[in-house]
Amino acid sequence: MMCETPLVRVARSDEGSVVARLIAALLSELDGAPVDPVAVGKSAETVLALPSVTAFLAFVGDEAVGVLVLNECAAIYAGGVFGEISELYVAPEWRSAGVARLLVQVAQGFGQERGWKRLEVGAPPQPGWSRTLAFYRREGFEEVGPRLRRVL
Repeated sequence: MMCETPLVRVARSDEGSVVARLIAALLSELDGAPVDPVAVGKSAETVLALPSVTAFLAFVGDEAVGVLVLNECAAIYAGGVFGEISELYVAPEWRSAGVARLLVQVAQGFGQERGWKRLEVGAPPQPGWSRTLAFYRREGFEEVGPRLRRVL
């Protein structure tokens, strides 16, 4: 790992393949199996075209080393509009170097500029991903319970 400070910026419309590559690595790591990069690329293209979705990339030099995908959501319990981090990934060689923290800080600033009252995130299953949960707690997130899903 180098000592260079990452630069975080909004992903450009022509960087969908960069976002998809990082998300494919995240999904492969979470699932423990390779994922179809073509399917991830198509999904990234569709999702990143939505006006409610913003992706941030962390670069060191010309290399993208991290990604955070942020969704604008709304709920009565949240007092209106809020942000949800749907994906956050940092390349293994850049973990514990402040990249994820920087991505979260940029997302917080983005939300504050829009008047959001909160950011939410779903942590991966515990206890296998306890470092991820510990990271979010250090960043000021509170654990409010499990997230459930039903595939349609």
